[in-house]
Amino acid sequence: MSHETNLLMSSFILLLLLQFCTARDTITTIQSLKDGQSLVSGNGTFALGFFSPGKSTNRYLGVWYNNVSEQTVVWVANRNKPINDTSGVLSFDNTGNLVIHGPDKKVLVWSSNVSASGNVFSAQLLNSGNLVVFQGDSKGPVVWQSFDYPTDTLLPLMKLGVDRRTGLNRFLTSWKSRDDPGIGEYSFKMDLTGYPEFFLYKGLVRLWRTGPWNAVRGRWIPEMAPKVILNVSYVDNQNEVSLSYVMHDASIISRMIVTESGTIDRLLWQGDQQQWIGYWSIPKDQCDYYNHCGANGNCDSSVNFTEFECTCLPGFEPKLARDWFLRDGSSGCKRKRRGGTCQNQEGFIKMAHAKLPDTSTAFVNKIIGLKECETECLKNCSCQGYSSAEISLGGIESGCVTWHGDLMDTRELSSAGQDLYIRVDAVELAQYLKSQQSHAKKGMVVAIVVSSIAALFFVICLLSWLVMRKRKAKRRQNNLLFSPNSSTSFKAAQTGDQFDESRTNAELPLFDLTTIVAATDNFSFSNKLGQGGFGIGQLRNGQEIAVKRLAKNSGQGVKEFKNEATLIAKLQHRNLVRLLGCCIQQDEKMLIYEYLPNKGLDSFIFDKAKGSSLEWRKRFEIILGITRGMVYLHQDSRLRIIHRDLKASNVLLDASMNPKISDFGMAKIFGVDQIEANTNRVVGTYGYMSPEYAMEGLFSIKSDVFSFGVLLLEIISGRKNNSYNQDNFVNLIGHVWNLWGEEKALDIVDSSLAESCSSQEVLRCIHIGLLCVQEFTIDRPTMSDIAFMLCNETTLPLPKQPAFIFNRPGGPYWSLASGRAPSINDLTLTTIQAR
Repeated sequence: MSHETNLLMSSFILLLLLQFCTARDTITTIQSLKDGQSLVSGNGTFALGFFSPGKSTNRYLGVWYNNVSEQTVVWVANRNKPINDTSGVLSFDNTGNLVIHGPDKKVLVWSSNVSASGNVFSAQLLNSGNLVVFQGDSKGPVVWQSFDYPTDTLLPLMKLGVDRRTGLNRFLTSWKSRDDPGIGEYSFKMDLTGYPEFFLYKGLVRLWRTGPWNAVRGRWIPEMAPKVILNVSYVDNQNEVSLSYVMHDASIISRMIVTESGTIDRLLWQGDQQQWIGYWSIPKDQCDYYNHCGANGNCDSSVNFTEFECTCLPGFEPKLARDWFLRDGSSGCKRKRRGGTCQNQEGFIKMAHAKLPDTSTAFVNKIIGLKECETECLKNCSCQGYSSAEISLGGIESGCVTWHGDLMDTRELSSAGQDLYIRVDAVELAQYLKSQQSHAKKGMVVAIVVSSIAALFFVICLLSWLVMRKRKAKRRQNNLLFSPNSSTSFKAAQTGDQFDESRTNAELPLFDLTTIVAATDNFSFSNKLGQGGFGIGQLRNGQEIAVKRLAKNSGQGVKEFKNEATLIAKLQHRNLVRLLGCCIQQDEKMLIYEYLPNKGLDSFIFDKAKGSSLEWRKRFEIILGITRGMVYLHQDSRLRIIHRDLKASNVLLDASMNPKISDFGMAKIFGVDQIEANTNRVVGTYGYMSPEYAMEGLFSIKSDVFSFGVLLLEIISGRKNNSYNQDNFVNLIGHVWNLWGEEKALDIVDSSLAESCSSQEVLRCIHIGLLCVQEFTIDRPTMSDIAFMLCNETTLPLPKQPAFIFNRPGGPYWSLASGRAPSINDLTLTTIQAR
């Protein structure tokens, strides 16, 4: 028998062995995968087969999660060349390539397009979701793998970046839409120019960038820091520059995607909730957008909402002052015209917590240290700044990065970031050093004063403790007497207004009961203010107050009282109602607020006569004010607060019609990294509660966003959400959604706004309102997103169908998407009426 015959027989036997011995995760050169069949990875996590995305009937070959109820595709082969029926077949051709044929076997739909020698090949779907082609069986060399050609998803163990040996650039591209996995307009890829970093693109336009890696982690995304759930790996050597990650807990299902709306989202699968939960998303604020403040500008998103987020870097001034005055910093900054910054006694000013500028014009030297880096930068007149290239886990800086040319896309980060040293002239440096010395002197003075005060405070505390003991004893003997005719009538105090000195707290002053009795004329009925135990009064100094008085038989209210008093005492913002203090004495528990003469927003927008005085510009300012207040609660305050009862009656208006959010009895404090919480006691107001909160007790900042969306639509329409019931829609949201689909959204606008409103601005607000009331939390924007969308002409994503909109047999809480109708009796609904 000839050698050729023996070789042919051996190959044939090997093919037979592969055919009968391969597992369900593998196909060989004599096998194929037809539409309707699938491969499943060994651990059951992933499946490979033909699918139709969304509402499309086209067929694509892809990989998806096999054990996730919501079909989630992570890789697509023929994304730009779909098959319009179920005749697709995956097989090997005679060159060892994986190929897809459609109804006409002569027409090639897709190919792995590699060159390999040999006659025997196999393709296996690995536990990682990687489809790998081996020469021979799975022990042979790898010929091709899907991880080298990602679509919109980055999975654990998958690499993004450039193979310097072959030139292969692994990058993500968005789908065109949820119904079309074709290559969309957004991509996330690495740029090797200067110092490598990743960019998010829309076409060729840069939207966001990561910044350079600094060895510890990419400090450009604080949430990506290796805390508890993942470990990020970055490789930069002569062979490759790549980024990948692994999960600390392999049971956690995680993915990162570039969405068709232009964001990069990190998602975690919540099996108990059967849905994807957003862990972080980029871009998330205006400073994330590439070069938002122009060349040599600095962006700081932590500033107050009323302040401009853009400033110039040290030694620079606005290039176009008029544009900056109008809050447009895109023109950037220029060097101040003075003595120059080249060999003229110049120096550097440190900017801490910086996202380093675009490194396209940067040079890297990983051998020298930071001190040598400063020297090298001073020698080169084109060097505009420097920083360390790497930071070890112990915080030790090494290496040198220098920038030559304009400093682009610099921003401050509230956490993470690193030190950036910016070159300035001698004048700027002298001014900076002088201010530093002044601060140092002030610091010494403050230290001396603080030490003295501390000693004095100790003495005062000791004396106060002795006085307090005496007062308590006296107070037990001299409790206020009740009149025989009324349980709420007190003997009015003859003294002036005063705080209870023995119980004063730095953040929450305690009023003496006699003060409140005198201010409210013994809680006269004529001073009652609306419902819910509120009354008005006037202190002896002339200041008007609103008193919230807890009913004596309200056991449930004690907890809420303490919660509201504790929370609001720590919050200070011009769009939150100001708490002056409280009174806790005998059986009385009262909160004392600033008095707002125009009462609640509901008294205007739901009243035709008063609503006509609230023209569009003022309503839009009210919307912005509420937004600022909610951004403060969710993001900018010392605590992250979930309000849980945002509604029109809980927005009060001062004398200038400025909005102030009130009633924090149901609010909750969240931790910095907390995503959501669960409660068995659902509280809030029907019509404003989000679906996940009303039906499952889950609340988060996104449940507040839902309530804000309802309120936004109410302000525009002048109608209550829960009082609208016609045309087969149970509420206002359903009516707006119907008109939106018919492109008649402006029909909902309050008739009193006809002449004062800007149709484009109103449509934008309606659009944002519908984004807020989408059924799934992951689809809703954050309050900071909303603030950006309200104030900028940016492209908005299309809203998806809201929940709770159709009047079905299941009752008012019927959700079309969930297909079930929980009983109202299953919920504990508590509404605290406002003023």
